[in-house]
Amino acid sequence: MAKKVVATLKKEGGVSYAKIIKAVRSEKTGAYTFREEMVPSPLVQETLKK
Repeated sequence: MAKKVVATLKKEGGVSYAKIIKAVRSEKTGAYTFREEMVPSPLVQETLKK
């Protein structure tokens, strides 16, 4: 199923996307978890500043 999603995101004339993976620390346990997000390429810098 993931292959279908990737294939549809790479259509010609469409918006290019970037996958952002952030390490987020849990306040309860102190362990790190990873949050993945698909963002349009022009908005990558704005998303990382949050």
